[in-house]
Amino acid sequence: MPRVTVVIPAYNGAQFIGAALESLLAQTRPAEQIIVVNDGSEDETAAVLQAYAAQICIINQPNLGVAAARNRGLAAAEGEFVAFLDQDDLLLPNKLKLQVDCLAQHPTAGLLHSGWRLVDEAGQTLSDVEPWRDLPVLDAAGWIRRMPVLFSAMLFRRDWLMRVGGLSSRFKQVCDVELVQRLVLAGCESIWLPQITVLYRQHSGNDSRNTLVQAAECWAVQDELFARPDLPLELRQLESESRYYNAVWIAWRLYHTQRLAEMTHYLEIAFRYRPGTWTEAMLQWIELFKTYEASYGKSLDLAALIGSAEWQAMTAKLLKLQAASS
Repeated sequence: MPRVTVVIPAYNGAQFIGAALESLLAQTRPAEQIIVVNDGSEDETAAVLQAYAAQICIINQPNLGVAAARNRGLAAAEGEFVAFLDQDDLLLPNKLKLQVDCLAQHPTAGLLHSGWRLVDEAGQTLSDVEPWRDLPVLDAAGWIRRMPVLFSAMLFRRDWLMRVGGLSSRFKQVCDVELVQRLVLAGCESIWLPQITVLYRQHSGNDSRNTLVQAAECWAVQDELFARPDLPLELRQLESESRYYNAVWIAWRLYHTQRLAEMTHYLEIAFRYRPGTWTEAMLQWIELFKTYEASYGKSLDLAALIGSAEWQAMTAKLLKLQAASS
């Protein structure tokens, strides 16, 4: 059987990292190596980790960011298979067994992805996310169209991670998305395990400042993708569709954290990439927002959205642009 290494980057994670480790140690198929990289934490993370010192490998470093912490763990990894677990997420008991068995049965695949359950800060279920229903085939075109990345729900072959040089420290919020993009374009085959394997925790640490950084970085990753001179034509032709859905998703994330001015900025960008009228675009945005909100166990407050000053100003602007171009 292949050896498995799990890498956990930790930064000020004392509140949740103990539960993350307990979920990892309770796996029906244990990991042979657990590496926690303490990325300059200033809270009680080190003390929490010390209680598990006999069962895990602890690496301490100054605060260099999540990409550098993951890369430090990857450099120390000995397993043929590598999984990453965020400090505030939880693994369901069969996560490693199901994923290892599945990836071992597909020797040409270098990346396996699965579904996740959104939970609140207390661990109560919000909804299950099953991305394979909208994206049955995880080929390069599928990744570029939607990029449904949740790092904690993945399993990798270590040699593929090393082949592309690990994660890029240029990105704070979307280094995982950028890595998967590079893997896929390098020819790494990816497959689905169509089961829920991870609890993805939503909490107050996911604040609007992080969302602003995430928005800018998501767009920068796409800029880099479509600027690549070696991007195959059949993938380059997906640019408008990819940028459209990315812009709408970013807009929803900004709405979700009450950044309405920035939300309308990205919706205006989305409008450039979608053929059709403003009314058609608006109706689709509302439906997509409803879908995204439902995935978090919430209902879209449509009246508040379209009644906001920001939405009204955007509507007037886009209607004027549409009239001028007709």
